[in-house]
Amino acid sequence: MIVREALGRLPVEAVVDGTLVREALPVARALGPAALSYVSPAGFRPVEAGALAVEQLSAAHPDLRSLEQVAGHEDAGEAALEEITSPAFVVREHGQVVAAAGYRAWPRRTAHVCVLTAPETRGRGLARVTGSAAVAHALAFGLLPQWRARPPASRRVAAALGFEELGSQLSIEIA
Repeated sequence: MIVREALGRLPVEAVVDGTLVREALPVARALGPAALSYVSPAGFRPVEAGALAVEQLSAAHPDLRSLEQVAGHEDAGEAALEEITSPAFVVREHGQVVAAAGYRAWPRRTAHVCVLTAPETRGRGLARVTGSAAVAHALAFGLLPQWRARPPASRRVAAALGFEELGSQLSIEIA
């Protein structure tokens, strides 16, 4: 009720503005704003792995935790691979997982896509390859893939796969 009253006085577009929301509510922590993008089966532009081998791992596989350590706390937290309910789709180099993607099944048949790439391997298309595999898997199960992104690079990967930005999200924790 407190949130509804405080934010109900703001214009709709302002509810994803962290500064304005902090002025209206006692915010302990905020994440975002982030662009929310979605793709349909018709709009999906899959990426061929080419010479890369995409492997499936369980969501609990320890090699995913190793990738999270290499990527760092902030990037790993943003990707949230520890929350996926799908298999993880990974690319390895020299035996190490350097990119991974999967999704968490959410209510109403939504698949929240999670992607993480090791910092030293970014810019080589690995997020597109692993993300494409995760999206194809979600679509095969009749799910609606959702891509939540703040960094411009992540937004570009989503767009390359055919995702369309349809909204924004700001997550907050009240003090």
